[in-house]
Amino acid sequence: MKARLLSHEVAPFLGAISLLVLAALGCDAALHWLGITWVGRYLGIPGFMLILASFVYSLRKHQVITVSSPAVLLRWHQRLAWSGALLVLVHAGIHFNTLLGWLAVGAMMVNIVSGLTGKILLRRARVRLETARMQMQANGAELKEIEDELYWDSFTFDAVSQWRAVHRPITLAFMTLALAHIVSILLLWGWK
Repeated sequence: MKARLLSHEVAPFLGAISLLVLAALGCDAALHWLGITWVGRYLGIPGFMLILASFVYSLRKHQVITVSSPAVLLRWHQRLAWSGALLVLVHAGIHFNTLLGWLAVGAMMVNIVSGLTGKILLRRARVRLETARMQMQANGAELKEIEDELYWDSFTFDAVSQWRAVHRPITLAFMTLALAHIVSILLLWGWK
């Protein structure tokens, strides 16, 4: 069961993070190979814009807007945020020499991890817990026996389901740090 948990829940989670980092390294290497590393300096702008666009899902979820369905917007949220994070990571990897920038990227990565927790781990943990409960019921287990057997799984699921408590404040911290980074760049830019 533990090997299955590792292969079905943890591996996709780590794979998604690894894919993002490897894609950023690949893009960075391609810019260096083509001799156009200066492009990386400007990728933070479209990256941040894509991340901002991903917030349409949050606006819909909190009923600020009523366009589209939440499920469609969730998929767009995930794609836009991933793409924006990729561009920001390429930007950070090439032109990154400020503490504020490092803090913003760190907050962005924690935000990505917390978002993936919701997407992958929570969904799969819910399915796994319900499947185990249904199998035990089908085998004639009593309610007390099911609760005792699945206690730690239920406890873990409840803990993981609190991921929004991390995701929201980290999102706010990332946005604050990113905006502070952008403002400081604009203030210190050589406008001549």
